[in-house]
Amino acid sequence: MQLEMIYLGCTVLAMIGWVGLALSPLDRAYCIWFARGIALVLGLAYIAQLFLITEPTGGDFNTLYGVTTLFSKAGNVMLGWTHYLAFDLFMGSWEVEDAQRVGVPHWLVVPCLALTFMLGPVGLVTYFIIRTVKIKMTAPA
Repeated sequence: MQLEMIYLGCTVLAMIGWVGLALSPLDRAYCIWFARGIALVLGLAYIAQLFLITEPTGGDFNTLYGVTTLFSKAGNVMLGWTHYLAFDLFMGSWEVEDAQRVGVPHWLVVPCLALTFMLGPVGLVTYFIIRTVKIKMTAPA
């Protein structure tokens, strides 16, 4: 039950950050820092979980079997989930910030944010494709 509450709390917190990024045209700087603040809180939650809920499994990062063994316990999966939430949210905040800097319209960034939230690297790659096209289209000939 405790892990379910931690899961729910971290996931809801991350969702609030993602909503802030989606609404960032209202006050971009505030929304970016708001999302980064949430990513920082998730980072602190990660550190707390590292010491409080991880369970030894005998796994390691040297082989696929070792990683699978590491994530064979719910507390360790929760740790991994919090890691994803924190890093993906930070990457989303960077996408919004960078898009403003290079002139990518926010409506093109929103699908990238959804993909970054759901599929991490897919969203980041999608953003880089859109960013590259935008820069090429506006570059002097």
